[in-house]
Amino acid sequence: MGALSVIPEVSPQMTLPPDDPPDDRDGSMPIDPESSFALVLRARAGDQLALDQLFARYSQRLRRWAHGRLPPSARGLSDTHDLVQDTMLKVYTHFDRFKPRHAGAFLAYVRQTLHNTITDRVRSSIRRQTETIDESIPSTGPTQHDEMVATELLERYEAALDRLKPDYREAIIARLELGLPWPEVMDALHKPSIPAAQMTVSRAIMRLAQEMSYEPKS
Repeated sequence: MGALSVIPEVSPQMTLPPDDPPDDRDGSMPIDPESSFALVLRARAGDQLALDQLFARYSQRLRRWAHGRLPPSARGLSDTHDLVQDTMLKVYTHFDRFKPRHAGAFLAYVRQTLHNTITDRVRSSIRRQTETIDESIPSTGPTQHDEMVATELLERYEAALDRLKPDYREAIIARLELGLPWPEVMDALHKPSIPAAQMTVSRAIMRLAQEMSYEPKS
């Protein structure tokens, strides 16, 4: 699922709800030993099996996300399986630098690493296309204007996402970008119930829409 397909529509009359009340991340809520949060904690402590389980749990959805982010012109360079494998290797190599608060933070960390990997691949693709372009062959893909508009929208989305507080950013990533089912969103955000997770995602979407409605200062 690409980011452009999850960008919310912006309404000038949108009324924002209040922030979420404090949740159960202070440790009062028991942690399921097989939850993503528990796996993150075990992996951070050096449990290789837990890290393997985390990668297996999210790799397929990350591949779908990566495929949606790669422009058609770059998809032939390397399939998304290789992109995700490269990303997981980077995460594994630098996992000691990751400071977990909860499983949602792990998803955000992996997603950002994957985003950086994709950015590098796209830039490499653009350089190669510039060197080998043949203007005598008509293009059947998106026009340069279309790609510029899509790029600008994606940049606005990324900037707005970055301005959200971590809880909301992780809610957007878990539900809208990775398309996790509600039980997994609840787990990833360490919420006590599915309705609590749904409320957080709803508030996150509204905050994101408001942030995207801001005009950047020139």
